[in-house]
Amino acid sequence: MNIKEIYNSNKDRVLTGFTLLFIVAFIALVDNLFVTWLFFGAVYLVAFYEAMRLFDIEDNRYFIYAIALWLAAFIYPNPDDLTYIVLIAIVSIMAHKKEVNFKLLAPFFYPSASMLFLLALYKDFGMSSLVWLVVVVALTDVGAYVVGKSIGKTPFSKTSPNKTWEGTIGGIVIATIFGSLVGLGSVNITTSILISLLVSLSAVWGDLFESYLKREAGIKDSGTIFPGHGGMLDRCDGYMFAGIIMIVLLRGLL
Repeated sequence: MNIKEIYNSNKDRVLTGFTLLFIVAFIALVDNLFVTWLFFGAVYLVAFYEAMRLFDIEDNRYFIYAIALWLAAFIYPNPDDLTYIVLIAIVSIMAHKKEVNFKLLAPFFYPSASMLFLLALYKDFGMSSLVWLVVVVALTDVGAYVVGKSIGKTPFSKTSPNKTWEGTIGGIVIATIFGSLVGLGSVNITTSILISLLVSLSAVWGDLFESYLKREAGIKDSGTIFPGHGGMLDRCDGYMFAGIIMIVLLRGLL
């Protein structure tokens, strides 16, 4: 299958992708904490709602908790620390009521922790780090799709039967090369290559983890908000692992 055939069979996906790219580019150009927090907040709350569906949680109080958590993330200097605070608070309440249900903690790991780390990435390292992240994750996804459709033959994982090893490796290589060039604005070449590679790898398994959750829930997509892409988690799955890996590496290697 050539590039033209891939485009013609995925017009909705491509058009939605360009629309999202325009929105992300606008956020990057504005480069304002409040705007970025607001944008991430919209992403987070939709993703949290979809996660509640994936984890089969019907208690709407947890959505209120998610809103409160995100409000706190704006004023607290280290948003990722709130992950542990909220988990301790919820477990403490459960223990007090003698109604411990660990399933209810799931949305505060995924996607809450990931979104808090993404906000922390912006607060600690600025918009350039988010642009770097977007380039790596997006090219990992697009590269894997194009290479996989073109030459992919070997199944990658039972969790996601449509993915191939050829596509996955191709996406990682493409993302690492171009991501390394973007990262040169912040770090040296060796560090840039290492971070781009590990972030790309984590994006692959972030995508795979969300595929696993959907299979366990017996649904094709996490939602229907994006034509050709599915739900918010479907569009952001790679970032859920990649954002955490990037900020941990930047903090450790700089």
